[in-house]
Amino acid sequence: MALLVQKFGGTSVGSIERIEAVAERVIKARQCGHQVVVVLSAMAGETNRLLGLAKQIDTIPTPRELDVLLAAGEQVSIALLAMVLNKRGYSAISLTADQVVIHTDNNFNNATIHEVETQNMTTLLGQGDIVVVAGFQGRDIDGNITTLGRGGSDTTAVAIASALNADECQIFTDVDGVYSTDPRIVPSAARLDVIHFDYMTCMARLGAKVLQLQSVEYACQHRVPLRVLSSFEEGQGTLVNFDVMSNQNIIGVALQRQQVLVNITLPATVINEQLDLYGLTAWDLSTDSSDEISQIVISNDDLARLRLVFDSKMRHIGMVSILSLIGKDIQQHLESIQMVLQEAGITVHTYQGDKKCLSLLINEDDHLAAVDLIHEKFVVDGQCLGNLPHLAVS
Repeated sequence: MALLVQKFGGTSVGSIERIEAVAERVIKARQCGHQVVVVLSAMAGETNRLLGLAKQIDTIPTPRELDVLLAAGEQVSIALLAMVLNKRGYSAISLTADQVVIHTDNNFNNATIHEVETQNMTTLLGQGDIVVVAGFQGRDIDGNITTLGRGGSDTTAVAIASALNADECQIFTDVDGVYSTDPRIVPSAARLDVIHFDYMTCMARLGAKVLQLQSVEYACQHRVPLRVLSSFEEGQGTLVNFDVMSNQNIIGVALQRQQVLVNITLPATVINEQLDLYGLTAWDLSTDSSDEISQIVISNDDLARLRLVFDSKMRHIGMVSILSLIGKDIQQHLESIQMVLQEAGITVHTYQGDKKCLSLLINEDDHLAAVDLIHEKFVVDGQCLGNLPHLAVS
């Protein structure tokens, strides 16, 4: 008998019919003799709906009150799933983060989990219950509701799996695993059977949406085996762990769209201090920290907050994308990559990277052609897919 933590995202619980389908998967694991903790996101579109209500009142809502509002979404989905399971004769109980006792810091809208208490869950599991937990939320030291940022339910699941010493943390989503690039953009993208945590961390940090970065980092730090699976079809998915040996050079291609190139009339050192203070992440393009004008790239979603910080000192230049390649000794491919893009008429404005990842700044309008071309030339033609060992789902 294994202890499994299963997380289902918003599309997986987007309707009563889909919640019924989630119940079938949970019941299947229970019938195999496994203990199961289920972590749920809010129903698809619910978080955006709540955020939209808040923004009708204030473009930048008060962070504490926004967390109180957004945390309500998960409470709906956990109650509904527990109802379905109980109706089908499987004892289930839903728990909010406060009932589990998930401790976080007080960084509203993007909190970090410090500790997960296990007594309540362990007791319920020992009684034969299926435990259904609200993802995305926690409580700070003062008892305030906090949320973990977009995709935070993944982090909840990983943290619970770590605290309970679960055999596997299974992330069910609308794709059947981790792909070499976004299959919605590149139809030839291939699913990876397994991927090393180092590469998965790079992919999550550089734009791959299948797993939230914080969840991957937490799982890596606490050595929690992750498996990405489809909510809608059977399959082995992708296992993320440390026990992966591969001869492949380039694992995949990630893309960050809707990035904004901005000039700010301040030295880079001053800008970076302010970005850290306000929890903003940007790509610093400055080559000299003493320059009076600096250039950064920041997500379009963060542009309003950036204006609050720098106001009249900033100037919007244009929209760009960040194209990233992830793999072994990636820098050795830089010259070839630049040549391929140049021959296709795609401008590389600048690049940054290390041994595991290489990021190129390109025009937003070129992102589709660039991803397709780089994936074809350096991933598919490089024959770096499909040579990893098969691992069965627990």
